[in-house]
Formats: sequence, C-alpha cells, structure tokens
Amino acid sequence: MDNSPLQVLTIATAPYPDQRPGTSGLRKRVSVFQSRRNYLHNFVQSIFSSIDLRDRQGSTVVVGGDGRFFNRTAIEVIVQMAAANGVGRLIIGHHGIMSTPAVSCVIRKHKAIGGIVLTASHNPGGPDGDFGIRFNTANGGPAQEAVTSKIFQISRTIEEFAICPGLRVDLTTLGRQTFDLENKFKPFTVEIVDSVESYANLLRNIFDFAALKELLSGENRIKIRLDAMHGVVGPYVRRILCEELGCPASSAINCVPMEDFGGQHPDPNPTYAVDLVESMREGQYDFGAAFDGDGDRNMVLGKHGFFVTPSDSVAVIADNIFCIPYFQQTGVRGFARSMPTSAALDRVARATKIELYETPTGWKFFGNLMDAGRLSLCGEESFGTGGDHIREKDGLWAVLAWLSILANRRQSVEEIVKNHWLKYGRNYFTRYDYENVDIDAACEMMEDVEIMIADKSFLKQRFAVEDKVYQVEKADNFEYTDPVDSTISRNQGLRIIFSDGSRIIYRLSGTGRAGATVRIYIDSYEKELLFEDTQVMLASLATIALKISQLHHRTGRSGPSVIT
Repeated sequence: MDNSPLQVLTIATAPYPDQRPGTSGLRKRVSVFQSRRNYLHNFVQSIFSSIDLRDRQGSTVVVGGDGRFFNRTAIEVIVQMAAANGVGRLIIGHHGIMSTPAVSCVIRKHKAIGGIVLTASHNPGGPDGDFGIRFNTANGGPAQEAVTSKIFQISRTIEEFAICPGLRVDLTTLGRQTFDLENKFKPFTVEIVDSVESYANLLRNIFDFAALKELLSGENRIKIRLDAMHGVVGPYVRRILCEELGCPASSAINCVPMEDFGGQHPDPNPTYAVDLVESMREGQYDFGAAFDGDGDRNMVLGKHGFFVTPSDSVAVIADNIFCIPYFQQTGVRGFARSMPTSAALDRVARATKIELYETPTGWKFFGNLMDAGRLSLCGEESFGTGGDHIREKDGLWAVLAWLSILANRRQSVEEIVKNHWLKYGRNYFTRYDYENVDIDAACEMMEDVEIMIADKSFLKQRFAVEDKVYQVEKADNFEYTDPVDSTISRNQGLRIIFSDGSRIIYRLSGTGRAGATVRIYIDSYEKELLFEDTQVMLASLATIALKISQLHHRTGRSGPSVIT
C-alpha cells in the first residue's frame, strides 16, 4: 500500500460568465455541471479564493447536501479542492447528507469558517433536474452580497484551480479520516458526522420535549402526518418525531431521501404536496406538515386540510411565542418578514410593542439583524420560518413551534388560526407564479411597469372592478437600508400600495430552474370578513394586477403555473 503524501496539482482552466450566485447560491440544471468542463471546479475554487489565505489555512469547513443527484460527485470534488486550498478540516454529513438548518447548526457549533451547501432547495432533482451550490459564512447563514459579489468576480477571471485528485473519502463510515498531503506540515482531516444528533441536541434546548412527547404519544395524543417529500429531512423526522417524541412510524411518509425526490417536485405547498393534502382532507389527522428538499421550508395543515399560509404561520407563532421555552429564557428582540410577505406579523408586533423589520427576500437580511441582537423570529411567504437559534429558515423548528402551541393551547390548528383572525383581523394573501417565462419578455414587462408606477400621474389613480374601487397611495421599487451596517439593497420588487393598505407586488425570482419566474403577490386586510375564500376575496386586486402588467399578453401565458 502506498503511504506517500498525496499530490497537489494546479490545473489550468477558463472562466464562465454565468456563475453569479443568486439569493440561494448558484443553481443550474445538472447537465450544466456535467457537460461544461471544470464548471463546478471553477466555482468551488472561487469560493475558496474569496476567503483570505490566512483565514483559510488550517480552518474548518462544513459540507452537506440534500442528497439530490450529483451530490456525491460534487462532494468528492469539494474534498479534493479543500485539501489543496489549505483547509485543515472538513465536517461532512453521513452519506454526504445534511439538511440546510443542520449545516447552519454545525457551522456555529464547531466555529467553522463557513460551509458549502449542496442543494437546489425545492427545485426538482435527478439527472434531468437541478443542482445548486452555496456558501454559508461563519455565522451559519447565507453569504452577504459583498461575499457573493467577490465570488462572482473571481469566477469571471479564474485561470487555475488547486486540487488533490488522489484523495478519496468514505462517506459511509462515521468518524475521522486523515490524509497526508505533499508540502503540508499537518494532515488534512475529514470528519463524517451524524448531523441529525447535533441538530436534535439544539432542538432539545429550545423546546419542551416532555410536553411534546405527551402531546404526540400520551393518553390524549393528537394524530399527525408529516411528509418529507423524499428530501433530506426524512431521517430527522424519523429520529426526532418518531423515535424520540413517540409518533407512530406510520405518521411519517416519504422519509427516504432520493436523488430525484421520487420523481416529485419537493416543494411544500398545496400544489406539490398532494400526498399530504389528500390524506389530511380525510379528517383522520389533526396536524400535518410537509418539508422541501433541503429541509428549510415547511407547510402546515390542520384537520380536513385547513391550510395555514406562511404569512399567518409566522404571525401565529409570534403571538404565541412564549409557548416555546427558549424565548421565555432569551426574551424577544424583534420580528421580521420579507417585503412580499403579508402584513399579518406587523399587527402582532404593533400589539406587543416589539420592533418589526421589513426586509428584501433572502434569509441573509434576517441573519444580519440576528447577529446584531435585534431579531428573534422571522418568516417569508415562500414557506420559510425561523428563529435566531441558527441563521437559516428551519422547517422542522417551525413544526415543533406549532406543536408547542398546540400542546399549550389544546385547540385545533383551525381554531387557533381563526381566533387569531378574530383578535387581529385577517390578511388575505396569495401569490401567482409564472414559471419558465421568456427572460427578455419578463424583464421588458417589469421595466414597463416600473416606468408606469414611477410617473407622478400614477399616484392617486383609481382602479374600479365591479363594486370595488382602489386608489393608489404609494408606488415604488422597494429599497432597503440595513439598520445594522447601512448597506443599501435596491430593486427588490415593484410595490403598489392602495389607500386601504392593500398591496400588489411584482418580482422576478432568482430561484427558478430555467427562464424567468415572475411572481405577483396580493395582500389585503379585512377586519370583519374573516372566513371568506381567499381567491374570491382577492379577485378584484388580481384583475387590477394583470391589467397593470398586461402579463398574460406580454408573456403569452393564460394563467399562473402555481397559486399559493
């Protein structure tokens, strides 16, 4: 057996112009990573080169992915390149799998310099699906724009990368593996860890597991249904909810991670989580939840399929936040929501006199507030909810937060939400997604809408649909000044705000798999009409939104791909 040090090579390469990380890193079809020579290598080298050499030498980096196709191939490349770039230790999830919340947890626990997350989140997987790679910084959260811009600039001029091609890691065996490299004084170390246990330990310090166990397996237990959608969170659900908290194994479905997510779209919304929605409608389960591919998003359902919007979900958790022992100890520093998310959370913040922040879409904005000690709970309308225990949205944390509320209130999901509406009024909210739209047509439409709403004559303009009249109070392209470091984020979405507080928002999403995704958000507050159908209540505003944008005409679409 050859025990000589492993060779480190420097390989010439050529840059690609399209490696700008979006809000969720670099996402492309798998075929792009497979067919373009050194495409993955270039981006990985750009990540490592963005870190100062003095900080990189001997550092610890966490690596984990959602188990989708190309995950293992990418990890092999990352391991070889991390060693060659001076990283001292890699911590990798067993079999290369680690949920995005767990990656954040492990980064923070081990004081790592950062982590590389391999996921395309809720996008389809498999050989014909998507793959993604993202860098999280030392706080455990997505890299700030200054970091991603630096990565992108390096990727545009890269000429070479460093790699140790002979290095092979066994991802199937827990424990430490060491490797001697030429011209390196210290061995390179790889630790294969049980990320479920690290993450479970964190949750035990946040929630009352004894109360949750009584709720889920005691004499007056409730019946729940959890759908992991063949994503990474399956093993976490089985270990924590079933083995530790006593749920029957049959409560958890689609819990085996699969490279193609069982051929399904791992997006926890009523359109794609069909298995869960149908089983909940039958009425035998009291609580249901679904999770996305990498475990950071969640959908909550009550008995008979009662749907809790993500905007309402974070507002209800905020109003019942002291049902969670963690917040009894830490107190509540602030609430936050992304700009497109409904204003339901604002009403709780106002009533409780807790500071409310409205940020652009992207969890990194929340992370900055958390690091500054200004934020405890936050959420996005895109099925993301989380607290300041980590710096990522956290699907399983949100579910345990809801179960804590159920254990404390001893009411059904529907009763809790409807009581919330009676107390605060209701924000009717919907989102229309137009996926895979021609990018030129989408950008042209957005530019024309911005020109229209920027005209002074647009203010005070009235729009009438049947018996309803809406008058424009404010219109702009949302701009955010971070209260922590004063950085300014411009062009974060076109907003039309009417005199009654109703809002229409247009955004181009950065998380789609091909072409452009145009999103229209509609939010309208009602103090009295609390139990009407959302689409019926918002039909007039939807008509106005389509009239202003001429979206169907401009894109050739007759309707949205997804409605949530």
